[in-house]
Amino acid sequence: MSPRSKKKLQLQLAHRTRELALFKLTIDGKLRGCDLVRLRIRDVQPGTQVARRAIVMQSKTQQPVQFDLSDQTREAASAWIAEAH
Repeated sequence: MSPRSKKKLQLQLAHRTRELALFKLTIDGKLRGCDLVRLRIRDVQPGTQVARRAIVMQSKTQQPVQFDLSDQTREAASAWIAEAH
């Protein structure tokens, strides 16, 4: 089992919804930590559902980067947002 798979499984088993969603967003978007902390809910959920794609302005290059969100990432983000509200 890869280190990523182990970490994902640990978060799922611990019911750490927020951390799991952030972990998956980081992997899908290949985000740096500084870009992840600037991410807003509206960046991944502009309406009532989590989008299939997100756009993030990279702080290092000041260039917008678009990335696809996997179904698992969308589910994790949706669960986190629902839990937070």
